[in-house]
Amino acid sequence: MDISRNIKSIQRIMRQDRGLNGDAQRIEQLAWMLFLKIMDDQDKQLSLIQPNYKPPLPISLHWRNWAGNPEGITGDELLTFVNGELFPTLKNLNTLQGKDARTAIIRNVFEDALNYMKSGQLLRQVINKINEIDFNSLSNRQHFGDIYEQILQDLQSAGNAGEYYTPRALTEFMVEMIDPMPGEIILDPACGTGGFLTCAIRHMRDKYIKKIEDEKLMQSSFRAVEKMQLPHILATTNMLLHEIEEPSFIQHGNTLARPYVSYTSEDKVDIILTNPPFGGTEELGIESNFPAHLQTRETADLFLALIIRLLKDGGRAAVVLPDGSLFGDGVKMRIKEQLLKECNLHTIVRLPNSVFKPYAGIGTNLLFFEKGSPTKEIWYYQHLVPSTQKAYSKTKPIRREYLQDILNWWGGKERLNRVESQLAWKVDLETIINRNFNLDINNPNMKARELESPEIIFNEIEQLQNQKKSLVAELNIVIERLLK
Repeated sequence: MDISRNIKSIQRIMRQDRGLNGDAQRIEQLAWMLFLKIMDDQDKQLSLIQPNYKPPLPISLHWRNWAGNPEGITGDELLTFVNGELFPTLKNLNTLQGKDARTAIIRNVFEDALNYMKSGQLLRQVINKINEIDFNSLSNRQHFGDIYEQILQDLQSAGNAGEYYTPRALTEFMVEMIDPMPGEIILDPACGTGGFLTCAIRHMRDKYIKKIEDEKLMQSSFRAVEKMQLPHILATTNMLLHEIEEPSFIQHGNTLARPYVSYTSEDKVDIILTNPPFGGTEELGIESNFPAHLQTRETADLFLALIIRLLKDGGRAAVVLPDGSLFGDGVKMRIKEQLLKECNLHTIVRLPNSVFKPYAGIGTNLLFFEKGSPTKEIWYYQHLVPSTQKAYSKTKPIRREYLQDILNWWGGKERLNRVESQLAWKVDLETIINRNFNLDINNPNMKARELESPEIIFNEIEQLQNQKKSLVAELNIVIERLLK
């Protein structure tokens, strides 16, 4: 079946419903239905492999029993069931009595979920389209995984929801450089839709998992937290799609809400892969969870401070941070000083402003560091947009092959034989200290571009404005002709 066409049909149906307003709500509506369908398909599979398996939901709430029949309940009857029975029951599942991880997963997912659709007939049409997908079919599941990735990318144009998606090229590259192995505890403290987790799963299955024991070891080694309801359900569904049977490790909450000092050696992990939220501030009072010298309301800075604490000695991290986290006085300086004293910040990859467009147009960086020994020098690598395009965009995003030059330069696991070039340079610790731990260091090996001349910039702006006027004039002519 053409799953892509199926999903497009679902989106067309949803656009007719007066209760759905915008892409974010449509994706959230689709998410909880996909979640229940995938859970039900998995329950069928688990019942075949495990004779004593007991599904977590009452029989009447199994997807197949209320949604599986294309001629089943619809209209007001369907809405009454979903709003009056299904949602209240799922939000209040007794996990203490059941002591079942899958039960806990369902309740956590539906804790803040909503049914936005107002038309029972349209809801039935969406359900019937979802029923055409068999998630126990390997080909269906693999194809849908690609479609799901596109759904997550669509969040980029869904207002603030865009913050939940990190370009797959970056997550794959970061995971490859960190090289996680089964048994290593992996944490994403702000996991969004689960991109780093799924990349780590694929990496280990491709490279290291050879037997059932390896798979079990991997599945028990993940830790994750997500604050927002929509990405939490998307991440959980993402894990189910990647055959993680019990993704209860994805907690719904704010990692920063827990007191800094309460994180002990038992909470420390081997690997941290994350793109913490940046460009925003935490709610008043969150900063008081941190020691006085680390207190700030800037989210990215608090996450960096916590990441340093949560890494074991010998642990390694790859973190996306904005340019603003690399410089600054006060708390920012103290966090960077602590980072360089406790960790070996061996590499910073500088990315162009357009990597996270359309929802963020600021410079970002990939920081790679290891806990347990201080930094002596930092290697920088400047990634440039390919010469075939001016910038990255939604239609021309960053791709994995564009990062191959960094991989070729990296020097393997031991980072050997690195050399300076037009794009790569290193800075010693003394220089960093003399700069008051300012890590925002421009590439010294590239000549200043003529574009930096104010006169040239002014002329280019004037040319663009003239082009704009010409286009508007041409458009007006076309409109006038059409109206005649």
